[in-house]
Amino acid sequence: MKVEIKIDGQCEETTVIVIAKELSEEVNELAKMLSNSRLQLIVGFKDNNAVVVEVEKIIRIYAANQKVYIVADDGEYVSRLRLYEFEERLPHNTFVRVSNSEIINLQKVKDFDLSFSGSICVRFINGKTTYVSRRYVAKIKTMLGM
Repeated sequence: MKVEIKIDGQCEETTVIVIAKELSEEVNELAKMLSNSRLQLIVGFKDNNAVVVEVEKIIRIYAANQKVYIVADDGEYVSRLRLYEFEERLPHNTFVRVSNSEIINLQKVKDFDLSFSGSICVRFINGKTTYVSRRYVAKIKTMLGM
């Protein structure tokens, strides 16, 4: 993809024009990302306090015991959002679902252990691990170009 930026002092409003040979998934994703460019806050709850969690600090989001938890660099929070709502809000090139109950931040992954048959072990930079369920292995491998 080629990106070109033109600075015009006479311009009153920033305009983005996408020129493509055909409508593709990449173009649709780009349009969706640009239209949702306003920062969406992620709020977690800890000790009866609402805390704004920076998206860049999120390591993983998982569901357990009928609650959704956000694990970030600075702690763990409970969320009122469901996993599918996180999938809609978070950048698709960074956050990926690895099971029916978990979404991970690829930027916080140290490595992927492929030695498990039918599954992938994910090691995070904080030393914790999780597993990609068999249902999502092909999707993860495609995303990573494997």
